[in-house]
Amino acid sequence: MAIGKITERVDAITGIAAERRVPAPPCPRSVKIELTARCNFKCSFCATAMKLRYKSDMDRGFYLRLLKDLRAAGVEELGMFYLGESFLLPWLPEAIEAAKDEGFPYVFLTTNGSLATPEKVKACLRAGLNSLKFSLNFADERQFAEVTGVKGTLFNTVIANVKSAVKVRDAGGYDCGLYASYINYDGEQGERMKAVVAELEPLLDEVYALPLYSQADLVSVAEKDKGWTIKGGNPGRFANMREPVPCWSLFTEARVTHDGFLSACCFDHDGRFRMGDLKTTPFMEAWASEKFQQLRRAHLSGDVRDTVCARCVSYG
Repeated sequence: MAIGKITERVDAITGIAAERRVPAPPCPRSVKIELTARCNFKCSFCATAMKLRYKSDMDRGFYLRLLKDLRAAGVEELGMFYLGESFLLPWLPEAIEAAKDEGFPYVFLTTNGSLATPEKVKACLRAGLNSLKFSLNFADERQFAEVTGVKGTLFNTVIANVKSAVKVRDAGGYDCGLYASYINYDGEQGERMKAVVAELEPLLDEVYALPLYSQADLVSVAEKDKGWTIKGGNPGRFANMREPVPCWSLFTEARVTHDGFLSACCFDHDGRFRMGDLKTTPFMEAWASEKFQQLRRAHLSGDVRDTVCARCVSYG
């Protein structure tokens, strides 16, 4: 199908086509690369703050080799992020340019927005970035500080950076979609979020909601205490959620950690979902590894109780 809106792209990835419902599916359309595992936020709903692994930047030489491997395999969409905040990486624009030079038709990026200054955004747009999405999960300064663990005044910086990105894109005539997503909180917090969404939605190409994830059951205690609904697995966007099993992330999209491992999970904060070492193994060999196939077979059977996914998808 023709894909235009970012929600259509999200739905195309989170839906598992019949030909992909096999232990060794074809090459995924999309791959996310963790250029850096570092993040300047300590969000309560994200396990990044738990320091469950060593965090650094991806080796540049490995990244360039990985690009060639992924493109030769048939990957079409390349995410310049995974669990870290990519605007911390000094050579982010060069990474985007290298991906475009390698022939990837669609290069996308999600950011918390705090470091997405007009100058940095312009450099990324000039490099060929096709999509920039801001994660807007905070209603005001007070709640921003409470959730992120950093100073509340950065909330205004994020909002200003979103607005500046639109001006930079429009002034330069860059062919890049600008979007935002936000967590669909319950109760009072959900009501408070409406003001932020209403302010920015007219400026951006599309804004959409996401459910609150359990992140492989690594987080959620504080959120559950607040009465917020938490979803196990990764059901996709809020308006078109999928069943947690089989999990689409095993069949339609791949993720590469900063230290070069292929991961089966969108929330692999502790390395338990590693399916192959891409520093020594070609991408498609790791994608079709027996370890990965065994996990997919469990998902296709509908029973993941004896797998690394057990706690995540059963969360309620």
